[in-house]
Amino acid sequence: MSRLVFMGSPAFAVPTLAALAREHEVLAVFAQPDKPAGRGRKLARVPVAAWADERGVPVHQPHSLRKDPSAIEALRALRPDVVVVVAYGLILPQPVLDVAPHGCLNVHASLLPRQRGAAPIPAAILAGDAETGVTIIRMDAGVDTGPILAQAREPIRADDTTGTLGARLAELGARLMAEMLPKYLRGEIAPVIQDHASASLSLKIEKEDGRIDWSRPAAEIDRMIRAYTPWPGAATQWKGADLRIARGIPTGQRSAPELQAVGQVIRLDGERIGVVTGDGVLELRDVQLAGKRAMSIEEFVRGHSAFVGSVLA
Repeated sequence: MSRLVFMGSPAFAVPTLAALAREHEVLAVFAQPDKPAGRGRKLARVPVAAWADERGVPVHQPHSLRKDPSAIEALRALRPDVVVVVAYGLILPQPVLDVAPHGCLNVHASLLPRQRGAAPIPAAILAGDAETGVTIIRMDAGVDTGPILAQAREPIRADDTTGTLGARLAELGARLMAEMLPKYLRGEIAPVIQDHASASLSLKIEKEDGRIDWSRPAAEIDRMIRAYTPWPGAATQWKGADLRIARGIPTGQRSAPELQAVGQVIRLDGERIGVVTGDGVLELRDVQLAGKRAMSIEEFVRGHSAFVGSVLA
């Protein structure tokens, strides 16, 4: 049984923490500070910290590891054999990377060196990749550049969102880390240097990235909707209000010649509703008007008859 410190914050990190706690001694967890959430903007406990609270595991939540020497001293005082990092969200300075004899190991949600960086899951969906996976590396000073210890692959399904794919990758990463860590600690795994020349980078997602450009192809907009679910959501404007497109499907149908306006809402066969894009028609399935609940497109149109024929901005 090894003595480890776990660093992670969101729900994605919890399965790995739970899996390791069954076989190893978790000395403490480091998580990001609690953040305001919900309409009341009350502080909400980050999932990793909440998990630790329920089990009496000490929690540290520094705002920075670079600017808070006391946090690094607290980490050193724990004398861990290894540090495991999953979606922590803070940069680890060299003193942290050097604190444990077996280093800092990171579970990253892509097949490195593809999709390094902050948002590998939505980036894989946006790119139209057929598969992704998880990679465990021994961290170095770069961004996801450390040598690879293990990888596991996962197909991307046609209806996957960042939420659904992320849930599967979280469990996959937990299993892989639980299987790999004892072998690594026994010196049975040889790290493999990444092919840095073939690396790609996924950038942090901003809220404005979710604005739909209807001049793009329907297939691309579909990937965007799925990549930005659950956050920040893919939205357009209708009558001056944000309309979130929660689910849509490229039909493969070409728009009729008389429909010149990109973004025009059209009626397909039966109750089906679509939007003209720069290449093809995107059928709408679920939408949500700002301040309202999400609903099926059929229910939305029954309450907003002027929607069909309008042009979305």
